[in-house]
Amino acid sequence: MDVATLGIDLGKNSCSLVGLDADGRVVLRRRMRPASIPRFTEKLAPCVIAMEACCGAHYLGRQLIAQGHTTKLMPPEYVRPYVKAQKNDDRDAEAIAEAATRPTMRFVELKSQEQLDIQSLHRVRSRLVGVRTALINQLRAILLERGTTVPQGRRTFERAIDGLLAEAGALPEGRIRQLVVEVRGEWQEIDQRIAALDREFSEMARAEPAARRLSSVPGIEPLTATAMIAAVGKGANFDHARDLAAWIGLVPRQSTTGGKPKLLGISKRGNTYLRTLLIHGARATMHTLSKSKTALGEWLRKLLARAHYNVAVVALANKLARLAWATMRRDIDFAHEQLAAA
Repeated sequence: MDVATLGIDLGKNSCSLVGLDADGRVVLRRRMRPASIPRFTEKLAPCVIAMEACCGAHYLGRQLIAQGHTTKLMPPEYVRPYVKAQKNDDRDAEAIAEAATRPTMRFVELKSQEQLDIQSLHRVRSRLVGVRTALINQLRAILLERGTTVPQGRRTFERAIDGLLAEAGALPEGRIRQLVVEVRGEWQEIDQRIAALDREFSEMARAEPAARRLSSVPGIEPLTATAMIAAVGKGANFDHARDLAAWIGLVPRQSTTGGKPKLLGISKRGNTYLRTLLIHGARATMHTLSKSKTALGEWLRKLLARAHYNVAVVALANKLARLAWATMRRDIDFAHEQLAAA
């Protein structure tokens, strides 16, 4: 079999493989378990092996590269238009192989094991933050049923609940008071786990030169810096800074027809977690930057004079993503980049 491109539709228990020759004709169809794929591909001559960028694709991709193959990963939404007729695993694998042959196709950079490890830590932290938010909302509902309301804010509510538990008679004795104590203890335990992860991210940012350079950008803390490295590495998959900002989803959506451009809200595509961190970082540093006597501060003041505050926050997040790309690709700190721009 003269296989030039091999498409693999990954699954937990069963995978479909479709091979194309140099002319794009189907010359191979197989279905096998995931563990059997490396044993099968090592018998093939070096070829292009394409997969969707999903769970397990990066691990298998590194194994296939070690065998001498060229691995290409693609976003699933870019493969979908190539699925013909009814959808099934074989059609999906054929669509993956065909999509990989297109010269305009966009590919996903293969992540290292270190990047995947950092990404896993971030996802665990994100889950813990969600659990903490659910506990706080549940406690608010319990207190509200007993006539106690607390202003918004996690820290404000934390002080209020501790005060109620410390004050005798503030909460009726019995099972409900005991329940509030238990939920508060669970909340404190989650706080400790989140704080431990934050310390781990800070240590990573200090030890990794690329993360230290990213942390020099205003609004990018160790949490955002490590998330950026886990998501894009050194940003080599993006030719321009605006490409990274567009991938994160910090650019306007377009609805252009008949030569009449129309820009809508931001696209919100790409990495939701990374976009959230950048917007929060931009909001936190907005006041300081808008008062600074720098090129970035002057640009921000002009923007605030003509745009809504929230629009300016998102625009600043876009700017921070571009500065992050420059620090990663050029191996320089933000101060040097700002001096060169000025």
